[in-house]
Amino acid sequence: MDLALIDRWLHIVAGITWIGLLYYFNFVQAQAMGEAAADEGGPGPAAIGKYVAPRALLWFRWSALVTWLTGAYYLSVKGIFGAAFMLGMGAESINITGIGLGAWLGTFMLFNVWGVIWPNQKKILGMVEATDQEKARARRVAFLASRSNVVMSIPMLMFMQSSMHGLPM
Repeated sequence: MDLALIDRWLHIVAGITWIGLLYYFNFVQAQAMGEAAADEGGPGPAAIGKYVAPRALLWFRWSALVTWLTGAYYLSVKGIFGAAFMLGMGAESINITGIGLGAWLGTFMLFNVWGVIWPNQKKILGMVEATDQEKARARRVAFLASRSNVVMSIPMLMFMQSSMHGLPM
């Protein structure tokens, strides 16, 4: 059994889940919450906030962690973990620089998910107590961190994909 192959498969599936949910939150749910709040005859944004968002956030944060851990494992198995995070300095292959840039972007995004987005979403969704002022601030902070992740996701995917195909950066 080739563990590196299984790990790579898990990395790709978890990454698709993570980035797919990131795009869902930014391009679908954010607009749907606004429309639900404006719909006087509908169930309101609570339907999304109570049933959909907590489950989507669970998959979002754990797929982010699994993506990072399986990527780190793969880099370790290939013997390039340190070289990747040092952006290929002292390495013989330029491809390590690309995978390193992708790994750094993924690391920043992971910290955004667990350290910024999730703590603020817990306030927004009422999972932890917060004043209305704290919830308003949490919405803004979570929004900015999430949009930052969207912006970082494009070059991250490009760097990681190009490194697997031997394309120079």
